[in-house]
Amino acid sequence: MSDAQRRAREQEHTEALAAVAVRGWCGERDLHFRGGRLHRGRRALPCFAPHLKASLASDDPVARRGAADGYGLRLACSDAPLHASLAPADPVQRMLFEWLEQFRCEALVPAGMLGARRNLRHGFEAWSLAFHDGGGTDGAGGLLLYTVAQMCRARVTGEPVVEATEDLLEATRAGIGPLIGSALAGLKRARSDQRAYAVHARAIAQTIAEMLDAVEVEASRTGSRLDEFSRAAMALWIETGEEADTGFAAAISGRSPWLDRAPSGYRVFTTAYDREVAAATLVRAELLREYRERLDRRIAGLGVNVARLARDLHALLAVPAREGWDGGQEEGHLDGRRLAQLVASPAERRLFRVEREDPRPECLVTLLIDCSGSMKAHIEAVAVLVDVLVRALEQAGVASEVLGYTTAAWNGGRARRDWVRAGRPPHPGRLNEVCHLVFKDADTGWRRARPAIAALLKAELFREGIDGEALAWARRRARARSDQRQLLLVFSDGSPMDGATGLANDAHYLDHHLKDEVARFEAAGAEIYGIGVGLDLSPYYSRSHVLDLSGALGTPQFRELIDLIGRGSRR
Repeated sequence: MSDAQRRAREQEHTEALAAVAVRGWCGERDLHFRGGRLHRGRRALPCFAPHLKASLASDDPVARRGAADGYGLRLACSDAPLHASLAPADPVQRMLFEWLEQFRCEALVPAGMLGARRNLRHGFEAWSLAFHDGGGTDGAGGLLLYTVAQMCRARVTGEPVVEATEDLLEATRAGIGPLIGSALAGLKRARSDQRAYAVHARAIAQTIAEMLDAVEVEASRTGSRLDEFSRAAMALWIETGEEADTGFAAAISGRSPWLDRAPSGYRVFTTAYDREVAAATLVRAELLREYRERLDRRIAGLGVNVARLARDLHALLAVPAREGWDGGQEEGHLDGRRLAQLVASPAERRLFRVEREDPRPECLVTLLIDCSGSMKAHIEAVAVLVDVLVRALEQAGVASEVLGYTTAAWNGGRARRDWVRAGRPPHPGRLNEVCHLVFKDADTGWRRARPAIAALLKAELFREGIDGEALAWARRRARARSDQRQLLLVFSDGSPMDGATGLANDAHYLDHHLKDEVARFEAAGAEIYGIGVGLDLSPYYSRSHVLDLSGALGTPQFRELIDLIGRGSRR
C-alpha cells in the first residue's frame, strides 16, 4: 500500500469515527464526513466555526474528538431555521454570529459529560495556539478577531481564556471591553434561549465588524500593508463558510396567481386523448430485447449485493403478523391446558405460552418515474436502480409497481388544437395529452416484468411532464389495493413542464398543482418521497433526497434510498 493510500484510509477511518460521535449527539442517521466536510446525505453542511474544521483535520486525536462533539452539539442544540432567520446579512457579521452560536452550543454540554467538555476545550486550545503560532495575531485585525473569540467563549462557557496567549490579549481586551461588555454579560445569561442569545450575539458582531472596517480604513489611509489582517480575517471566513455549497441546484417553484383565484381549482381542458398504456407495447420486441441485454450488462458490472438489500428492506417494511401460539414456555400467558401438569408435578415451570409473530411486509412500493425529455440523459442509470430495487423488493416479499409519466405529444398536441378551434378560451387548465406508462404492475413478478422495465431506455417516450396528475394516478392505483402500507417514490430531475399549459395559463400552473397534490397526500398520512436526480426537490416534497448519478453507480446510491425510506418510517 502506498503512503497516499494509507493516508486516505486513515482519513476515512478518522471521519467514520467522527461521524459516529456526531450521530450519537443528534440521532441523525444520514450524517457522515467526506473530504473533511460534514454532510447530511448528499448535502454539505456549514463548517460552523474555524476551530471545528481545524481540529478535525489535525493529527491530535483529542482535538478530533472535540470537533466531533462540537458538530454534534451544534446539530442537537441549535434550531437551524431560527438561526438562519436571525443571522445578519453582512458577511463579516454573519461569520462572527456563526461562531458565537457555536460557543453557545458547546456551553450546553451536560454537566456529567466531563470527557466531552475536556475534548471541546482541548480542540479550541489547539486551534488557538495554531492560529497564533501561524502569525494570525500579528496584525491588528487578526488580533481583534482572536481576542473576541477568546473573550466570548470564556464568558459563555465559564472556562478561562487560553493561558499561553492571555498576556497578548490584555490591551485589546481593555479597549473593546466597554464596547461589548453589556452584550457579553447577556450572552451568558441567555445561553439557554437561542432567540434571546442572538440579540446579544448580533450586537457584538456589529460592533466588531465596524471596528474591523475602521482597521481597514486606517490601513488604507496610511498606506500600510494588510497582509496579516487579510490572512487572518479571510482564513477565518473561508473556514467557517457563509453557507454550505451543496453542489446541487434546488427546483424553482412558485405559486400560480390564476390557480390561487380559481374557484374550481385545477382544471383540465380535455381528457379525450389521455391514455394509460403498458410501456412494453410501445417498443418493438427485437428492440426491447436489445434494451434488456444492455441493462443486464450494466447491472452485472455493479457488484451490488441484492440479497443484502432485500434483508434491509424487509427489516424496514415488515410488520409483525400473528402466527398462533408456542406452548411449553417458562413465562408468558398462562396456558390453561397445562394446569393439570401443575397438579401432577408442582415443580413444573413450563406452564405458559407466548404468541408467535412472523414479520411480514404488507406493503406496496410504487416507483414513479418522470419521463420528460430532460430525463433522457439519466434514464439508463435510473433504469438500473429501478430494476435492482424491484428485484430486492420481491426477495423481501414486498409488492412493487413501476410507473412512468409523460405526454403523448409536444406542445399540446390534439388537446391544444381543440382549444384553438374553440376560440382559445382563457385559462383552460392542463392543455396536453397525458400518457401514463405501466412498466410493471403490482401483480407481476420481476422475472416476467424484466422486458417491460427495459422499455425505460426508449428515448422516444420522453416528452413533457404533468407531475401532479401523475401522483394522483399512482395514488389511485395504490388505493385500489389492500396493502397495509403504501410508499410512493418519485424520480424526477426537474419541475413540472408543459409548454402549451404554461403559455395558456401561467408559468407556475403545473408547479403549483404538484405542490398541492403532495401536500394533500402528506396530510392524509401517505408516504411520498421525492428522489431528485441531480436536483433538490425539497420545494415540493418534505421527504426528499438528491441522488447523484453523475459518477459511478453502485451500492452507495441504493443505501441512500434505503436510508431515506428508513428516515420516513421513523416519522
